[in-house]
Order: sequence, then structure tokens, then C-alpha cells
Amino acid sequence: MDALLDLLNSRPLINGEEQDALRDPAEGKRWAREHGGEGSLAELKLLREARDVLRDVVRGERPPAALSPLLDGVHQLPEFTSDSLQWTVKSPPHARLAVELVLAWAATEQQLPGRLRPCANDECQLFLLDRSRANRARWCSMAVCGNREKARRHYERTH
Repeated sequence: MDALLDLLNSRPLINGEEQDALRDPAEGKRWAREHGGEGSLAELKLLREARDVLRDVVRGERPPAALSPLLDGVHQLPEFTSDSLQWTVKSPPHARLAVELVLAWAATEQQLPGRLRPCANDECQLFLLDRSRANRARWCSMAVCGNREKARRHYERTH
């Protein structure tokens, strides 16, 4: 799930300017390798596409079916061990990391429905995974976005 959040948050706003950790080939290669990928240009292109579609799906701007093209050529194969059956996902090599992240999103939605969401700060492009018992987390960071919103509301109340 950490890699999924890292992917969703790889296009942050910094000082009002959008950054993209996957745009520059060298930086993108480093990002992909840190997350178990190879860092090829084809892989980076697919990761950017997966990130953008996943962001739209999590925001509710596109249906989950929009992820379907990312799963082209992906198969699940049964493998028997001495005491169990396991399913192995097979995908084109350049697509493996993007497929794993789409599957991580699906698992998150199944295990923690509605807890993966965008930050409530309209000026922030980051996402959070709410692991709180009450399922009421709203900010990617209380220290940054939460504090700004609380300060803004305080100012509006007092002025």
C-alpha cells in the first residue's frame, strides 16, 4: 500500500508548482527501482498512465473500469505447492510494477473501502490512506494541510 500512495503522490504541488517524480527519465528510473521496477522508458510511461487513471478513479472522476487498459496482457495462473494453491500474476515485464499497483489499489478498496482518498485541502494534490478507527482523517498531513485549514478557519472566525 505504501508504493500505491507513493505513486498517487508522485505529482505533488510544491510552492504552487506541480512536480512529477516520473517525468524526468533519471528521476523516474530511480523512483521505479526503489519500488521494485526496472525503470525503462516503457515502464515509466505506463506508470504515469496508471498514476493518472488511479488518481481520477480515487477522486471519483472516472469509473474503476478505466483501469482496464492497464491490465491488457495480464493473466493469473495457478501454481500448486506441496500443500496449497497459489495464484501468480503474469504480465509483460515493463507492465509488472504498474499492474502490481493497480492490484494494490483493488486490494485496498476491498480491505479498506473508502479509506484511500484525496487530501481535503483544495490546494493539495496528495492522497492519504485513513487507517484511523473512526475513518475521519481528512488531511495528507496534519502538520501541513490540516494546520493550514485550521488556521484559515480560525482567521475567518476571528476577523
